[in-house]
Amino acid sequence: MKTIGLIGGMSWQSSIEYYRIINEAVDKRLGHPHSAVSLMYSVDFAEIESLQHAGRWDEATAVMLDAARRLAAGGADFVVICTNTMHKMADAVQASIQIPILHIADATAVAIKLLGLKKVALLGTRFTMQEDFYKGRLIQKHGLDVLVPDADEQEIIHRVIYDELIVGRILPESRAAYRSIMQHLVERGAQGIILGCTEIGLLVDASDSTVPLFDTTRLHAEAAVDEALKG
Repeated sequence: MKTIGLIGGMSWQSSIEYYRIINEAVDKRLGHPHSAVSLMYSVDFAEIESLQHAGRWDEATAVMLDAARRLAAGGADFVVICTNTMHKMADAVQASIQIPILHIADATAVAIKLLGLKKVALLGTRFTMQEDFYKGRLIQKHGLDVLVPDADEQEIIHRVIYDELIVGRILPESRAAYRSIMQHLVERGAQGIILGCTEIGLLVDASDSTVPLFDTTRLHAEAAVDEALKG
């Protein structure tokens, strides 16, 4: 079994989900009482959040480079960045280490294409929805058509993530707001919806949508298990 290197803490709420899903999947595939061989380097999200909103991405990249190098030095066979937004610097992180990064957008695209879908909507932080590092990979590498919510809806999604989900607050009114936004995207032609922030799956699930939801946390974690168990 390969050693999974996890860069966590962004936020720890979703990092717990990664650890749980990975170990449950290994136990299911190999039998009880198997568990994953893994390392996690968990950052202080207060520092990351501050750098994100100040636009100090070079400093945020330096934190990620340090985390990845620590995992590589510790014996990880590949790296999983346990957040969508910080894949903004995935290429820079990959260039700094000799072991591969398992990209979250690739794991998500595989699941979308398995269902034969072409046009999907992307929910996430404002950075993920507005910038090209995530959408561009889905479009250019995987040939998908990607919708994002309108500006007002993006602000709601972003605020709920940072003010509520990263601290474990799950509010019914926020779930209702997300449901409404998702339905609006379906009306615009979305055949499926990417939960492109690793905390969103804490708030909504398949029962909240009329089209398939792609929980990036679960898809990424299960892809990590696939990689770890390769011969």
